[in-house]
Amino acid sequence: MDGSPKNSARLKVKGILLDLDGTLVDSKAAYLEAAKTAFSALGCRTFDATLVKEIPKRLEQKLPIDDLLQGINADKFLTIYLKAYYRATATKTRLMPNITETLEKLSEKGRLALITMRHVPEKMVIQELENLGIARNFAYVVTALDTRNPKPSPEAYAKCSEHLNIESCECAVVGDSVADIRAGKAAGAKTVAVLSGLFSREELEKEEPDLILESVEELPAFLD
Repeated sequence: MDGSPKNSARLKVKGILLDLDGTLVDSKAAYLEAAKTAFSALGCRTFDATLVKEIPKRLEQKLPIDDLLQGINADKFLTIYLKAYYRATATKTRLMPNITETLEKLSEKGRLALITMRHVPEKMVIQELENLGIARNFAYVVTALDTRNPKPSPEAYAKCSEHLNIESCECAVVGDSVADIRAGKAAGAKTVAVLSGLFSREELEKEEPDLILESVEELPAFLD
């Protein structure tokens, strides 16, 4: 635990707005399944293992992936990849270590909401949370289908804070990606980056979040 970049920072919040993939759940197996399915369907039986992380990182930042696909049409690839990914999340995602206990502690600090960039209905995400045993911790769930402008737009966070009846400035946005931090800052919220997902410390430090933690498990100790 180091809490960098502001080593002794403590945040006073009433709401905690959490990302899903890479923050609460480990989605690496789902990313791998999606890549295997898409490449195989388009006639490519082998691919560089680094693409398993690089493809979702690019998609998270709305960056092109054409240069990663060995001449495969990106639109065809993404159609198969995303369907396979959303299907795989039902069985392949796993809770990060000690998340159940951590969410209980966080619930004592403020009201919890979940925001995900997955383009799926809210009920699918809630079902996954129920299967993982953590649905009851969340007062509100927002997916990319619930907003016109998904992250890094602040729209989802503004919607959450309004639903929770808490000002954005009294909320902490917690996520593993640069889009999470940018959206949180745009919403006027406090921001916490975690290193449990796809992005490196160096990438996240550039966004200047209020805290950088190894995982969500460390967060309760930094909240008043």
